[in-house]
Amino acid sequence: MTDMKLAMLGIVSAFMLGACGQSAPEAPAEPEAPPAEPAATPVEAAPDLAARLASRSEEDRARDAGRKPAEVLAVLGVEPGMDVLDLIAAGGWYTAVLSAAVGDEGTVTAQNPGWMRAFRDGEITAGIDTRISGGLSNVSKLDNEWSELAMMEPQFDVAMSALNVHDVYFFEGADGAAQFATAVYTVLRPGGVFGVIEHVGNVDGDNEALHRLPRDLTIEIITAAGFELEEDSDLLANPDDDHTQSVFAEGLRGNTDRFLLKFRKPAM
Repeated sequence: MTDMKLAMLGIVSAFMLGACGQSAPEAPAEPEAPPAEPAATPVEAAPDLAARLASRSEEDRARDAGRKPAEVLAVLGVEPGMDVLDLIAAGGWYTAVLSAAVGDEGTVTAQNPGWMRAFRDGEITAGIDTRISGGLSNVSKLDNEWSELAMMEPQFDVAMSALNVHDVYFFEGADGAAQFATAVYTVLRPGGVFGVIEHVGNVDGDNEALHRLPRDLTIEIITAAGFELEEDSDLLANPDDDHTQSVFAEGLRGNTDRFLLKFRKPAM
């Protein structure tokens, strides 16, 4: 990664882990602001899934109101026994969610590329080790780049990218984003699902500075790799966000307007 890109990450480090995806991880040390009342389509999570997610730490659960993990996984169809890939997992907030969802018979692979592992000298991604040693026995780490990921055999039922496709696009460029999408396509089993959550960006806005990505551009990047868009959910919508502020703006962090896209790799 170039010095300039590392500097960009340093700017964002004022506080990560919250509302951006992982331009540094989005896993803030403090609870996110309560969400507004978006006009989103109701999604009912399975009662057993909600119960499993309740077993996570109080700190993790404090952010559920804004992120709606049970409802997100219901949209993506994550079920017990599945093998799931958490892309650019950072410290592993969603890794813990997925771990609870797939249960003992499933597996979760927490992947981080080099630029994420280099952030804060590895302080953020060390959270994965902490979670594994703390009892997430169905979780394993995968530290690799897209070219290496693309060399793996199809082995996952679901892959998920929570608020970090914009990082790939702006840190690695259009070519890097294309390589990313192709690698995900490669490691998914036929019929597998790729779930993407992103902060909504304006086509003419300074999305790089705001840590956002236009919906149409995101769809273009993913479908160019061969995926088919199956669902465009407004579950995480917030009409009060006009997409002109940074996702770290006071009062907006943790409550941005986000789209949830469900892509599928065609079955063979």
